[in-house]
Amino acid sequence: MYVKKGEWKDFMGMDFKLIRDENDYTEKKIRSLLDSNQSEPIFLVQEDKTYHVKMDTSTKQLQYIRCGELSRIADIRECVDLLNIFESVVIKKDNGKIIGYLDHQKFCEKLITANNELKAYLSTIVATVDESCTVIDSDKRVVVWSKGAEKLFSVKSEEIIGKPITDFFSPDRLEILNTLKEETSVYHSQHIARENQVVLINSNPVHYNDQVIGAVVSEQDITSQVKLNKELYTTSERLFNLEKEVNKLMAKEDPFAPIRGNSSVLDKTKNKIIKASSTDANILIHGESGVGKELFAKATHHIREGKQAPFVALNCGAIPAALFESEIFGYEKGAFSGADQKGKKGKVELAKGGTLFLDEIGEMPLDMQVKILRLLQEKRFYPVGGTKEIEVDFHVVAATNRDLKELIKEGKFREDLYYRLNVVSIEIPPLRERPEDIIELTHYFLHEISIKYNRPIHGVSQAVMQTLLQHNWPGNIRELKNVIERLVVFSDNGEIKLEDLPFDTDIIENGNPNPSIYMDNDNRSLNDRLQELEKEIILKELQKVDGNKQNCAKNLQITRATLYNRLNKLGIKV
Repeated sequence: MYVKKGEWKDFMGMDFKLIRDENDYTEKKIRSLLDSNQSEPIFLVQEDKTYHVKMDTSTKQLQYIRCGELSRIADIRECVDLLNIFESVVIKKDNGKIIGYLDHQKFCEKLITANNELKAYLSTIVATVDESCTVIDSDKRVVVWSKGAEKLFSVKSEEIIGKPITDFFSPDRLEILNTLKEETSVYHSQHIARENQVVLINSNPVHYNDQVIGAVVSEQDITSQVKLNKELYTTSERLFNLEKEVNKLMAKEDPFAPIRGNSSVLDKTKNKIIKASSTDANILIHGESGVGKELFAKATHHIREGKQAPFVALNCGAIPAALFESEIFGYEKGAFSGADQKGKKGKVELAKGGTLFLDEIGEMPLDMQVKILRLLQEKRFYPVGGTKEIEVDFHVVAATNRDLKELIKEGKFREDLYYRLNVVSIEIPPLRERPEDIIELTHYFLHEISIKYNRPIHGVSQAVMQTLLQHNWPGNIRELKNVIERLVVFSDNGEIKLEDLPFDTDIIENGNPNPSIYMDNDNRSLNDRLQELEKEIILKELQKVDGNKQNCAKNLQITRATLYNRLNKLGIKV
């Protein structure tokens, strides 16, 4: 370790007397200085050498003891080496000026203080972390036993500290012993610590001077996660089988039936889906949260595949990293501690002959991305713990609400996987870019939710509908559905009230922003009226940013390309 600039100040003595030239000081003067400054050492600099001036207590003779010299940025090991030779060491700046000193007593006191402070930090860290943390020395004695370990294993630290860990646990279940013996590290490994208890382990050997002097292990209890994952899989499997049976009984329907809306921008998106689905190309769907990316993925599946073909969805952001590989590739029986004895098929195998939908692909762990890339390239994989390679054939549709190119720059997403997935890219328009669909969606959700809660709704007032049309909808269709559900829940006698909307309604209450579109004698279509309103919004936003299209697009939360398209369509010349 190197002592950083400024740290020597707390480590060295700074109260001393410095004599530059012995000729300026008679022996009498030096004796007088020693008598008057008994607590402060005196140093003499002569011919570029430094001496510690002391008085022999028995002979009363002056002693000139040579000092070691040290740069203020020197390695602390150099200081120890010099103190083995010299009684005192002076600390010098780059220009040779002495700024302090160290002797055996002061150095030891500082080391003891530093050691005690470090122990205080470590003990506080161990007491603070929730995870179980255990440290053993080379003789397998427990050195550290955290609060998390006490909670996980029901053994108090005062009972186990200083004793062999094998006195408390069976050696065959102690991964920390393997780390100590084999000098190997383990990262995110599932392990059965005790009967009916599964933990996620990280362990590392402790190295010092090219020797292993101990081992450290941290353990996180994931027993409930493993059980929940098993239950979730069992339920998903039943639901999957049920869906297959239902599909057998149903004729092939309109693939876009669940997608509500007839706006031109939505129709263009549907046409792109139809064209892309006529090929075997991988499809990457971009869209904000709540736009219904999975519905478009299912539409792609229905166009491409037969009635019996499976559609298997995998949310890459909802699966713990430790369980990701076994979830997607499955595992053989006995593949790891806590595994189902029958083994388990993964999502890839379940999607054989159908579609694998990788939702939130931007959240996929980086170490899994290379395995997914190999799967997409070769259409073969090994289950966890398996030795036989399984060959599968399926179509891939991926979806994300994140900027994958930005993630690539940040080193969080593989560029080769991006280009493998992004053969055909389709952008799902946000709700704010297709306001004409809001009316249809509103009435559809009103009908669905009013039946759900058995609360008939007579209709929607103009004030409520106009407020819905003018809202920005950052949460898109999901937000709209939640708002409609809220309105139904708070409705009285079939009437929906403006004040029950969860966002600002001042625009409607304080007057219409564009009165012409609400005139009783206006016989124009809804689309024409909405275009007039949209034109006014864009013009006002352009005015606010002095005509800067990039800032305008940013404020409206649309792409610059979308803004240019709207300017052309609405006949706005800037």
